[in-house]
Amino acid sequence: MTPRVEIHYCTQCRWLLRAAWMAQELLTTFQDEIGEVALVPGSGGVFEIHADGKRLWSRADDGGFPDIKVLKGLVRDAIAPDKTLGHSEPEPE
Repeated sequence: MTPRVEIHYCTQCRWLLRAAWMAQELLTTFQDEIGEVALVPGSGGVFEIHADGKRLWSRADDGGFPDIKVLKGLVRDAIAPDKTLGHSEPEPE
C-alpha cells in the first residue's frame, strides 16, 4: 500500500494555493512512493502536513511554513528513507 500525504490548510487564510503547490512538488519528487496527496480544508490558521497519519509539520508548533527542501526531507524520512533527493536534499543543520 502506498503512503497517503495530507496537507491541512486554512481556507480563511487563503492558503489553498500554497497547499496545492506543495502537493505538486511532493507528487513530482515522490512519484513512485506516494499513492495520494489530499488537500484538507480547515480553518483557524491551520497548516499541517501528515504522512500516513503522522504529523510531519505544524505551522503552529514548528513556526510558519516549511521550506520546500525541508518538507521533502521530512516526507522522504517518513515514507522513503533510502531515497536520495539530489539537489533538493535539505542542508544539514
